[in-house]
Amino acid sequence: MAPALIAVFTTLPDEASAHTLAEALVREGLAACVQLHAIRSVYTWQGALQRDAEWRLLAKCRAEAWPQVRDFIAAHHPYELPAIWSTPIEASAAYAEWVAASTQPRGA
Repeated sequence: MAPALIAVFTTLPDEASAHTLAEALVREGLAACVQLHAIRSVYTWQGALQRDAEWRLLAKCRAEAWPQVRDFIAAHHPYELPAIWSTPIEASAAYAEWVAASTQPRGA
């Protein structure tokens, strides 16, 4: 049976920090693949309207690894209050198996 998958999202302030976090997630075996997208965000922070260029990360992960992925991102994130959220992925069995094989914790 194919493992349950999630897409994990976060945003970062610049391309360099986005690449650093994406590579760390893959290197640590927490994500099989991380896509990076340049975006524009509009939000309120500390009572003021903000308009910023940001980088969105979309990481493909095992659902069972959500607590570890969430905590890893939080520990390596430059924002005071990073947005870190996930949503289920419905994928083919073959893709799910690839994600599972690519997300073996390093050293296991």
